[in-house]
Amino acid sequence: MDGVSEETTDSPFRSEAGARDTAPQYVLPLVVRIERSAPPGRTDALETAARAVLVLLSDPRALGEGEWARAVRDWQDARIRKVVRRARGAEWRRAEALPGITVTGKAAEVRVFPPVPLDGWPKDLARLQVSGTDLDDPEPPVEAAGGTPVLWLNPELEMSAGKAMAQAGHAAQLAWWELSDEDRAAWRDAGFPLSVRVADPASWRDLTSIGLPLVRDAGFTEIAPGSCTVVADHPALR
Repeated sequence: MDGVSEETTDSPFRSEAGARDTAPQYVLPLVVRIERSAPPGRTDALETAARAVLVLLSDPRALGEGEWARAVRDWQDARIRKVVRRARGAEWRRAEALPGITVTGKAAEVRVFPPVPLDGWPKDLARLQVSGTDLDDPEPPVEAAGGTPVLWLNPELEMSAGKAMAQAGHAAQLAWWELSDEDRAAWRDAGFPLSVRVADPASWRDLTSIGLPLVRDAGFTEIAPGSCTVVADHPALR
């Protein structure tokens, strides 16, 4: 699929109805491990979820004639939906037994699965809860390292960690689509370094007006349709 930004006509991230709405709808499931005794930090979980999306998009099984490629193509031809659910203990072990990829952060663990029909979730994923993904950072995140891609969150929006994880994944995907093959390969080979940070209110307007990939939420949950949620600031797109 060619690179798209949120302003592109019939973008999969636009809130208006379009041709993508008539296609069969798929969803990309992500499951975050949240054990009662040791939940991950919020920023760690967001960054790990964004990296998980990139890992799946670049996985050989999702490309060409790979075993997940058809599902990924069908998903990308419709609205780009991601749903984050939580698991612990035996739930997490059952999720790990399903085809997918587990990506780890500093302490966070997120498993991403090939897309499934909107109403066709595997039962071991369908039974997992969407609520209960509220996470906190034990300490304020440090300033993002220079030269590292940054996914900037809208400072005016309140989102649960699960919602923000999905939005960060959307932004990472938009950046991936916009990059050249060379820049994609370099990012992949480096292990997809990235940071997720809340933008300074004074800089948010500039970030949303310089042509960087911008996610506008469809408004299915938590926030109003059309809300600008994340800007993907990859150095190669400047």
